[in-house]
This record gives sequence, structure tokens and C-alpha cells, in this order.
Amino acid sequence: MSTIHIEVVATSSLGDRSYLAHDGQVALVVDPQRDIDRILALAGRLGVRVTHVAETHLHNDYVSGGLALARLTGAEYLVAADETVGFARRPIADGDEIALSDTMSVKAVATPGHTFHHLSYVLTGPGGPEGVFTGGSLLFGTTGRTDLLGAQHAHALAHSQHTSARRLADLLPDGAQVWPTHGFGSFCSATQSDAPASTIGRERQANPVLRLEADDFVAQTLAGLDAYPAYYAHMGPRNAEGAGPIDLTPVQAADPDRLRERIAAGEWVVDLRSRKAFATRHLTGTLSFGLDGPMATWLAWMAPWGTPITLLGEDADQVAAAQRELARIGIDRPAATATGSPEQWAGGQEDRLDELPVATFADLAAARAGRAPAHLPAPDVVLDVRMTNEWRAGHVEGATHIPLPDLPSRLADVPGGTVWTHCGSGYRAAAATSLLARAGRRVVHIDDAFAAAGDAGLTITDA
Repeated sequence: MSTIHIEVVATSSLGDRSYLAHDGQVALVVDPQRDIDRILALAGRLGVRVTHVAETHLHNDYVSGGLALARLTGAEYLVAADETVGFARRPIADGDEIALSDTMSVKAVATPGHTFHHLSYVLTGPGGPEGVFTGGSLLFGTTGRTDLLGAQHAHALAHSQHTSARRLADLLPDGAQVWPTHGFGSFCSATQSDAPASTIGRERQANPVLRLEADDFVAQTLAGLDAYPAYYAHMGPRNAEGAGPIDLTPVQAADPDRLRERIAAGEWVVDLRSRKAFATRHLTGTLSFGLDGPMATWLAWMAPWGTPITLLGEDADQVAAAQRELARIGIDRPAATATGSPEQWAGGQEDRLDELPVATFADLAAARAGRAPAHLPAPDVVLDVRMTNEWRAGHVEGATHIPLPDLPSRLADVPGGTVWTHCGSGYRAAAATSLLARAGRRVVHIDDAFAAAGDAGLTITDA
């Protein structure tokens, strides 16, 4: 039985995993998120000392906590030697082996593809290789995307990705575990997988990168890529510079008058409650990004970088959770916060409150047939805010397509009249509907699964 243990620290909202590998005494942390208090608490519960922190690559989808963790614990900070960074680290190159303890070591393997200088780390115990931390290289059933450093590099990096994955598979036994950072909903992944765990042997059978020849893999990978969050442009440089400690202390609360001023100034005042609660009643001019979905990803993608963001939550815990998520991707401090109910945020003024009509695809089909439910205005426009690949796979005939991230800059492109808005499940449509309502449009939120559209009698086309 192995004496080495692997602890997963998942950040499901960003689709990433960090890892803590330990032998009961010392620990290696791989690709830590910025909120390192989770890592420190885990190490404390396990009674282990963090002696090494490793980055597989300079991340594009979140601000790393690696530098702060290494400085706080006195751990060695392992970063690729070929990366240009603004801080001291232990430079690591292909083939370097680091003894973590008497029973545990890691060996760096150059695996370019997701980035130019990407490293994977093979973890070895007394019985041989235990597994490999693959970062954005070999993922569960897929690989990391290859276009994050610029579309002009995507083709060459896809070829490198194929070579790197094959190299890892050749180096390791089938039973070796695969521990990726991305691939659980992250936009850094070329596609998504629902697998909770995997091995080199399983990837040989299931992963296209190990089944397809290079040219076929490259073509398939590039064809499947869609847009990725605009805030990624700020993550790489921030990580190369080196991020300081996170600040999660509470932010000053805003009273109803201050909230009114922020909304009037066109700032992003964000309601963190569920989209159903938002539709029932909300403060006029606020935007729906429920904490029950990927709030940070869509909000940071859509809001102009650096714009003041105010968070409204039911309680302090909800606001604190959102503040943590935003800090992970470089929105260090909200401009203000408020807790309670829409009535409290409005200062008891009913004219500052609003609601959103909600519909299903069955309602849309009925409305198109001239039988719109009495409580819903007839649609002049059906707006689909899903991503381009989703649209191409099939959409409601006659719909207008504007991907959600493009909507803030394309509000003028939405045809006139009443807009019924949908996405794939309802979450993104809530954000879009609230944005349109803030712009003064008459809107209906289709809060329904797109899979129900065809069953409701709507014509689905890919033309």
C-alpha cells in the first residue's frame, strides 16, 4: 500500500483542481488557487508541512496563489526555468528531479502545448511512479486548449500538445494516475469530461490525443475551440509578475442612496441571489449573476475590466463567497456590498423595484402560434445568447444570435420590440435579460433547458 496520499482541492466554479501530495510529514502543492487559506487549513488538518509548491504553467484562467503560499510557508517554488517572471523561484527544466522526502520525489517533464513552457510532474513513491500532475496537458478525455497565447500559435501548439501527451503516455505505466488542473468546466480545456478520476491506461483508450494521429488531432482540436473569457488576458501577466496575498476582509457596505448613485452612474451592481428570486423582485438596474452558477466567469468576462462592481447578497456569507470567487480571477476588491432584501436595498421605495416575466419554450411555441399566455407579452425577437459552437449545433429557427459575452457591446444590435431571451439552461439568459432590462428593453426570460425547445414544437435548425 502506498504511503503517499493525494488530496484534491477543487474549485468547481472555475473548473479547476489543485493538489496536495504528502507522505504524512511533508507536502507538495501543485497549482494552488489564490485563496491559499484552503491549502493551509488542509495541511493543518493533516499535520503536514508544505515544503514545495509547483506550477505546471503560468495560468491564464486564474491568479495563482503559488508565490504567496511559498513565501508564507518557506517552501521552494518550482516554476519553469524558461518562463520570464518577476520573482525568485527554483527554475525547473525537463528531467529535473526533486526529492521531496525519503519516500517521495517528483520529476519534471516538458509538455508544451497548452503553453510554450508547460511542465508536468511525475510523482514517484517507494513502489515507483504513482501518477503525474498534468496541469493543462493531458486531461480526462481531452487536452488543454492551445489558443490562449494567441490564435497564431494555436496550430503549432496543438502539434506540441499531441507530442507531449504521447510522451507522457510512453513514460508511465497504465496504472499511473492522471491529475490534471483543468478539464472540469474550465475554459482552458478543449472539451469537457465528467470523469472523476483517470489513469494513463484509461486515457489510452478514451483520449483522442492518444488515439488519433497528429494531423487528425490538430484538426479536431482547432475545430472545437470557441471563445474564452476576456479576463484571461490579465491573468498571465499577473502571474508572471507574481501576485501578492489575497485580501478577503469585508468591504464597506452601501446604503440605499449609495446603491442608487452607483446604478445611476452605470456601474455594475450585481444581485447574487438565484435567478428565480431575481425575477420575482429585484432592485431596478441591477444585474443577475446568481452565486448558484458560474458567477465569476461570466461577470468578469462581461464587465469592462476595472469597472467598479457592487455585490448584493441575501447575507454576509453569500457576499463573502462571491468576493472569494472574484478575487481568484483578479477582481481583488468589490467597490461595495449590501445584504438583505430588494426592499431594503430600495430603502422601502416601491418605484425602485422591478420583476421579470419568466417563460418556458412551450410558452414561446404557444406565443409563436398566436396563443401567448396572458401574463406574457408577445415576442418580437428571440435572442439566443449561447456560445457559437452551441448555436451551430442547433438553434431555434428565426432566432437572433449574440453570445452572452458580446452582449454588453452589442446591445444596439438586438432588434427592436419585446425580447424573449434564452441560453442552454436559463443561467446565462438571466444575466442577458437583466442587462437588456437595465438598458430599457422589454424582456422575457426563458428559464428552460434548450433540450426542451424541440419537444415544445419549435423548429430547430443548424442553418
